[in-house]
Amino acid sequence: MAMDAIIRMLKPLFWAALIFAYAAAIMPAVDAPRIASSDKVEHMIAFFTLALLAALAWRRASVWRIGLMLAGFGALIEVTQAVPALHRDASALDFLADCAAIVAGLGIACLFRKMLSRMGI
Repeated sequence: MAMDAIIRMLKPLFWAALIFAYAAAIMPAVDAPRIASSDKVEHMIAFFTLALLAALAWRRASVWRIGLMLAGFGALIEVTQAVPALHRDASALDFLADCAAIVAGLGIACLFRKMLSRMGI
């Protein structure tokens, strides 16, 4: 029963994390929450989390599709950060960090998917 409750919470958690990531990415850097000492590490934490949540929340969806959609979201963040009024810096290296974290998150999610499937969940 507890596992079912966790599974039901994954979609709302994903959407909350996605909104938080975008909001943090577009607010001025001085106001943005800091969870790590490196911008790249923050990108990787955010996109690893998003990939893991998405792949577990939508277990019937292709991990390739999830990965491409999240990569698109990462690209959207970088394009948005290029807007001068936001006082942010767009970076191809940030996008690469996003993509690396997506691949890692999806890899771990595939293992969890198999485990949940074996458990009949």
